[in-house]
Amino acid sequence: MSRPRRHQAAIISDLKQKMVFVGGPRQVGKTTLAKQILEASGGGRYLSWDRRADRDTIRQARWPAEASIVVLDELHKWRGWKRWLKGEFDAHRERLRFLVTGSARMDIFRRGSDSLQGRYHHWRLHPFTLGEVEHPDSTRIPEPGQELALDTPGQQETINALMTFGGFPEPFLAGSERVLRRWHKERLERFFREDVRDLESLRDFSSLELLADMIPGRVGSLLSLNSLREDLEVSHTAVSHWIELLDRLYFVFLVRPYAARAVRSLKKMPKAYLWDSSLVSDRGARFENLVALHLLTLCHVLEDQEGYKVELRYVRDTAGREVDFLVTWNGKPWFAVEAKLSDTGFQPGLGYFRARLGIPFCYQVVLDGTADYLKDGIRCVPAARFFAALP
Repeated sequence: MSRPRRHQAAIISDLKQKMVFVGGPRQVGKTTLAKQILEASGGGRYLSWDRRADRDTIRQARWPAEASIVVLDELHKWRGWKRWLKGEFDAHRERLRFLVTGSARMDIFRRGSDSLQGRYHHWRLHPFTLGEVEHPDSTRIPEPGQELALDTPGQQETINALMTFGGFPEPFLAGSERVLRRWHKERLERFFREDVRDLESLRDFSSLELLADMIPGRVGSLLSLNSLREDLEVSHTAVSHWIELLDRLYFVFLVRPYAARAVRSLKKMPKAYLWDSSLVSDRGARFENLVALHLLTLCHVLEDQEGYKVELRYVRDTAGREVDFLVTWNGKPWFAVEAKLSDTGFQPGLGYFRARLGIPFCYQVVLDGTADYLKDGIRCVPAARFFAALP
């Protein structure tokens, strides 16, 4: 079973101009998306570096005679792929359109060289969001600096499914907790066995696995590297490097504090969230993680598709005042979000930082209940309505 992905039409449009690289977490649906693009475009050629016959075809550059799309999956596993791809694209750019997909490692290797600069667009594929599940063909994207269009609520059933199964296609579409458990086990085994081991040679591999086990319990909290160092009994340098590695491999994503002169002594520690929110056991932290994923998707869509500079941050000062998320546009506040399970009144930090930083729009997003009202410039909104306004 598969489901159309929101990026399909935009990627087909980009392929008319340049190559397209599609990165993202393991098993997020990159290969499925590529095959759907081939089908929607009237066919083409799918080649995977993991298949021996396809490797031979790729090395010998045996391409279709007619104009078409060529999908190159897992190409980054070939050491000389970047120089080779540059030559093939330059030689055949008038006739062939190259779509390159792969695991998170492809994104890492992409950052390491500018030999392909100017020849490709880069897209990041995300787990399902409510907007993509319910409106996969929608092209509506919020305009940076403008208020979110909270006019059409989504379905609470979709949120319940995302809360239970996360947004990765296989467990979400199966809708089975048994499938989810087996998928977790197999995915994590392959993540450490293939993605991590192929990228780096680690002496203390078991401690990295232990660190990955610890992070779900720290979702939404400040990520103290010193505390993690003490728990793991390793050096600060090792923990810092491992966190960076898990971030680069799309296991976690880090939300860093927003710095501004108007608010002094902001904490410098990041907060960590998981690409797979179903790994978070605490319900409140899992909902906050789900909000973070929806906001990250918004930021990446605006960057990858529209070219805006949009970032996801949080705000906190030494007095303990905090706002879960702040979305910035060109480095300036666009809107702030506080995630709560139920409506028990506004979190004090929203009003404080709204005035202090001049945040144009503030939202308190509530999972349970239908409370929807505006007070003192802050909108309390049900999650189903808020998520429906995002990609």
